[in-house]
Amino acid sequence: MARTLPIQKTTFLKKEEVQRDWYVVDANGQTLGRLATRIALVLMGKNKPNWTPHIDCGNFVVVVNADKIKLTGKKMDQKKYYRHTGYPGGIKEFTARQLLQRNPEKLIQLAVKRMLPKTILGRRALKRLKIYAGPEHPHQAQKPVELSF
Repeated sequence: MARTLPIQKTTFLKKEEVQRDWYVVDANGQTLGRLATRIALVLMGKNKPNWTPHIDCGNFVVVVNADKIKLTGKKMDQKKYYRHTGYPGGIKEFTARQLLQRNPEKLIQLAVKRMLPKTILGRRALKRLKIYAGPEHPHQAQKPVELSF
C-alpha cells in the first residue's frame, strides 16, 4: 500500500506583509565583487525564508568606509568605467583608481547595480542602498544591525 504525503501549500508573501530590516556593512578591507554580491542578495530579500520572486521584499543596506574597499590583482589600474556626455566623441573613461579617489560611493553602487535584476524590482532595491565614504552615517534612528560577511 502506497503512503501519501500531506499536501503542503506554498505561501506567497503579500505586499502588505513585507518587513524591511536595516543592515550596516563595513567595507573596510573587503573585496569589491564579493561584497557587492552579498549586498545585492540582501537588497533583493533573498536572505529571507519567505522571499517571493514577484514581490519587492528586500531590506535596507547602509555601507560605511566605502573609500577603504579593495580590488584584487591589477584591477585598480586596468578596470575601466565609461560614461558618455551625449555629444559626438563625448565618451569619458576612468580607471577604478580614479573613480575610487573621486567618488568611492559610485564604485560600490555600480558594482551592486549591475548585480541586481534589470527590472522595476531591481531599481527599487537600488534605492534602498545607502553608501558613505567615511565611518559615520545618518541612519542611527533606524537601528541598523551589523551585517558581517
